[in-house]
Amino acid sequence: MSAAPILEVRDLRKYFPVRNLWKRRIGWLRALDDVSFTVQPGEILGIVGESGCGKSTLGKTLMGIHTATAGEVMFQGQDIARLRPHESRGLRQHLQYCYQDPGASLDPRWTIRASLHEPLIVHTALKEPEREARVREILAAVGLPETHLDLYPHEISGGQQRRVGLARILTLKPSVVILDEPTSGLDVSVQAVILKLFLSLQEQFGLTYLFVSHDLSVVRMICDRVAVMYLGRVVEIGETSRIFATPRHPYTQSLLAAIPRIGGARVTDTFSLEGEPPSPTNLPSGCRFRTRCPRAQALCAQQDPALRADWPGQAAACHFAE
Repeated sequence: MSAAPILEVRDLRKYFPVRNLWKRRIGWLRALDDVSFTVQPGEILGIVGESGCGKSTLGKTLMGIHTATAGEVMFQGQDIARLRPHESRGLRQHLQYCYQDPGASLDPRWTIRASLHEPLIVHTALKEPEREARVREILAAVGLPETHLDLYPHEISGGQQRRVGLARILTLKPSVVILDEPTSGLDVSVQAVILKLFLSLQEQFGLTYLFVSHDLSVVRMICDRVAVMYLGRVVEIGETSRIFATPRHPYTQSLLAAIPRIGGARVTDTFSLEGEPPSPTNLPSGCRFRTRCPRAQALCAQQDPALRADWPGQAAACHFAE
């Protein structure tokens, strides 16, 4: 991998206003709070955590679907965090987002051909024959026959809709693709086919992936590194093999302990995740995981721990991580 990151996120924040019945702001929901990481070209970075931890918000903020409250998103050497749509269009076509529900992202009134032509019409100056040639090329790359071009989204399966969603993105020849829960709702056999397709497309088109998922077994199989999020913060990040072999943060240990196992030992049996996370509109002082952490001490309520890169290929935000 190159030493220069293709994507660098620095102290990224996304706050949503909380309003009362009279539309007056009474607080902030901190969906993302000082998130920082880098992604190397050709890497697959997994983003994991419980529902509501900020995984999807992170992907949508990187993409510009949500405007960042603060921080920087350096993509190919340029900060795109708060660019206006017309300013960022040229760059963002190289940074694409694959929605969790591809069927909902496809217009039910349009054929697959029309859906695949649309991004080329918006972002390029290609003539219709050139667009058609690229559409057919990409459709073949995702393993769908040309006969599907005249079908509508409701006429194809969920797995095929995901392939169409990928094809729609790949027509613009992106550098980075953000995959939001790309295997949710699929049968295990279909998941395996889709994951194999991701890896094949990565090699064929030189893609870099941000792989947002709650399925730790899939993340372990496909990702080079993993970032673990809790209440809008990255609490642990590192190489996938190290995270799964020796998780440092108590939250990561709790997540791994919850993975169902048939025979064999777990990574850890000493941590169980109990209770619900605090409201992101009323976060606890200090470490935001301390209200659920079996290791919590007085220091945890007083100081918010920073990410410590004290281990080879691994960093964790915990005062007492060993």
